[in-house]
Amino acid sequence: MSSHISELKKKHEKLSQKIELIQQKPSTDVLEVSSLKKQKLQLKEEIRRLTA
Repeated sequence: MSSHISELKKKHEKLSQKIELIQQKPSTDVLEVSSLKKQKLQLKEEIRRLTA
């Protein structure tokens, strides 16, 4: 179970980094950023649910 949580945390962090990089570009795709943020939130909620 903890390895699954670790993997989710890694995915969450990678999404954070990807969002940050995309937002630094002048031609930021708002829909892409929004989609990535939703994925990130879903991961965060799953991590919270599994650690509760």
